[in-house]
Amino acid sequence: MMRKPVDTGDPDRLYTVTGGRSRADDSFDLVTLIVSESGPVPGMQSEHARILELCRHPTAVVEVAAEIGLPITVVRILLGDLLDTGRITARHPPAPRSVASLPDSALLQEVLHGLRNL
Repeated sequence: MMRKPVDTGDPDRLYTVTGGRSRADDSFDLVTLIVSESGPVPGMQSEHARILELCRHPTAVVEVAAEIGLPITVVRILLGDLLDTGRITARHPPAPRSVASLPDSALLQEVLHGLRNL
């Protein structure tokens, strides 16, 4: 599927879309899944409405940015607005397992040896 080139927009437009804000909430990782909790309402900013429509099914932040053609920082700001009003939920990816929680290498060696003997 061929995508249209991303139009990052005129700086004045981006300023308007974000209400002049330039710092995004750090709570959205690129792979955080966004799910709409409600539909758009009349009078809602068109970018917010588009995000709600797009996220009827879990959609990663990076996919949202690609689909609506806005920079990731702008999308994070818009997602923060929607999260603050309860219109979306964010499903964060599980934290990577720590080395301490991984099986002991001696145990893995024994399992491998046992498998080879089968």
